[in-house]
Amino acid sequence: MKLLYFCPLWGSESMPFEDFLHRVKDAGYNGVEMSFPLEEKERDSKAQLVDSFGLKLIAQHWETVDADHEIHRRNYEIRLRNLAATKPLFINSQTGKDYYSFDQNRSLFDLANDIATETGVPVLHETHRGKWSFAAHVTKEYLERLPELKITLDISHWCVTAETFLEDQKEAVDIAIRSAAHLHARVGYTEGPQVPDPSVPFWEQALNKHLVWWDQVMDLNSNKEYFTVTPEFGAPPYMVLHPRTGDPLVDQWEVNVWMMGLFKKRYSRPKRI
Repeated sequence: MKLLYFCPLWGSESMPFEDFLHRVKDAGYNGVEMSFPLEEKERDSKAQLVDSFGLKLIAQHWETVDADHEIHRRNYEIRLRNLAATKPLFINSQTGKDYYSFDQNRSLFDLANDIATETGVPVLHETHRGKWSFAAHVTKEYLERLPELKITLDISHWCVTAETFLEDQKEAVDIAIRSAAHLHARVGYTEGPQVPDPSVPFWEQALNKHLVWWDQVMDLNSNKEYFTVTPEFGAPPYMVLHPRTGDPLVDQWEVNVWMMGLFKKRYSRPKRI
């Protein structure tokens, strides 16, 4: 299995887009994970630029936040169809709401599946606070009732939601790992979705907890041609800032590149020891 690494646009939006793509390419990523504007000309121009750099694309949806379910559903469809037009490998979607009923969220999954069938672009549904998948035990119920559902696993969110490293929710974690088709590699901890710096010894326990989960994802997908990973340490307010100066404690770009390097080293070995 070959691992393909994707750089998030998140945190680099203020950079000229072409400069961002040069930086992505130079850092050794295989592609980018990003959202797109609804304006067709700008959308197509950016998608064509990504392709011109020889980079692969994961389209990202997060913008639909309407509380009213019918409005939400209409806007969700507009967003997914807009992203499918960029011809990505797949769409990674932050779908639904944590306060929607099972049937309301399921109607969004059904809509996404219809669009995927029509366009040929798969839609994965990310584990994320505030969405249908905000907690491990809730996601477990969905995956048991909808076993065909494929997810982007970002388990960092569940650590802070549960205020544990999920030691007492192994069954829920296991079913999520089996359903994972894409990975967001961010390290969370029991009081936050993102440790300030995963490379320092202070956060070694949190990193090792995530590595155990990621090892399982890699093992279960080892027979595939490729598997996709996005190191996704985020910009403020995910990133911790100095309480007096407001300056970031670490460089977001460097942390994500470090995480990609860790994956390349760990999963390039024939067998982990």
